[in-house]
Amino acid sequence: MNSGLCMLLKLITQDKTIMPKAIYAGSFDPITNGHLWVIDRAAAIFDQLIVAVGDNPDKKYSFSLEERLGLLKDTLYQYKNIEIGHFNGEFLVNYAQSAGASFIVRGIRNTQDYEYEKTMRYINSDLCSAIDTIFLMPPRNYAEVSSSLVKGLVGTAGWEKIVKRYVPETVLDALKIKNGS
Repeated sequence: MNSGLCMLLKLITQDKTIMPKAIYAGSFDPITNGHLWVIDRAAAIFDQLIVAVGDNPDKKYSFSLEERLGLLKDTLYQYKNIEIGHFNGEFLVNYAQSAGASFIVRGIRNTQDYEYEKTMRYINSDLCSAIDTIFLMPPRNYAEVSSSLVKGLVGTAGWEKIVKRYVPETVLDALKIKNGS
């Protein structure tokens, strides 16, 4: 077990009032119920959670940065310990360090996610060994949900009935507007 996770477990068992800050980042284009599951669990573990939109100017998004930040704010308003942020042109671990986070939270849906995130964890550790990565594995009903899957369903006949199972209502409404439904 790595030292960061041991530290976290020690903090949890010794003093439930002292929890480090963590960051959960993604493109959130759009946010899905799978993302929400990870956010909900991470918000329960950490005193402070930054949900950050990583913006890559070379990538084509369905929603602008401002729209994605707005959807996150509309979806996560009830969490008192969540801050919404964004970063661009820097490594996640560097953003986490500048935000004062001790942990990066990542969701793992399958073996491909695990292999990718494991590599990123090692690279992040090379860049800043003080920040650890914690992996959360969602239940089976969220394991196949991704933003790409959701976007691929939009536009076909009856898509709203299918997509509403995978995204929060605010996102469904935004997708309907984008699609002219």
